[in-house]
Amino acid sequence: MRLQDKSIIVTGAGGGIGEGIARRLAAEGAQIIVNDINASIGEKVVAGINAAGGRASFFSADVTRSADVKALVDAARQRHGRLDVMVSNAGWTHRNRPALEVSEDEFDKCYAVNVKSIYLATIHAAPLFRAQGGGCFINIASTAGVRPRPGLTWYNGSKGAVIITSKSLAAELGPDNIRVNCVNPVFNPDTGLSVEFAGGPLDEERKAKFRASIPLGRFSTALDVANAVLYLASDEAAFISGVCIEVDGARCV
Repeated sequence: MRLQDKSIIVTGAGGGIGEGIARRLAAEGAQIIVNDINASIGEKVVAGINAAGGRASFFSADVTRSADVKALVDAARQRHGRLDVMVSNAGWTHRNRPALEVSEDEFDKCYAVNVKSIYLATIHAAPLFRAQGGGCFINIASTAGVRPRPGLTWYNGSKGAVIITSKSLAAELGPDNIRVNCVNPVFNPDTGLSVEFAGGPLDEERKAKFRASIPLGRFSTALDVANAVLYLASDEAAFISGVCIEVDGARCV
């Protein structure tokens, strides 16, 4: 068990990549707090993890609200006695469209969910990590943050912000034995945001367009991302900080 008894929060874990991360880490012995704003789907993930022999509980929180994130971090300490890893997976995107057609409200939501959530996770979890003598942040960014495509400009920018912020935090928090890393997935047609990324229904033509840019010839899966998170959360990555693991099949364009 590579994560035996580690206390881990996974945000946005009610489905898709977040659910995959929560299930994979629980299978390696972690105590998981599944976070989502939708209690019904979050509780379903918890039930599945526990039925498989893992340990998980649910906590509803909006990752864009400071009081909610504080309560989420406090819940990990109260339930498990500590917090070892904070996985910030919750994300949102505006629809694939020209940059000038994205509304201000869409822009604000994109940056609140994708970037402000990282700020709030840091503000509330870093002091606990310091008091414990260390901890680990893993932020789910995107290949879009390093190789942006037209149509997702503001989303691309938000993920670029996650990446550079994570690198800066790694340098700043390193002396406190706090590690900060990113995982950058490529397009996954099975997530709740995939239609928005694609700009319309995921017909074979749209899928083929995305797949053609991935030399390994397939899309990423939740398990692909979860395996990268597992490594970064484990003691095997004790000297790994300030990096982004590209889970993108060598995406070239």
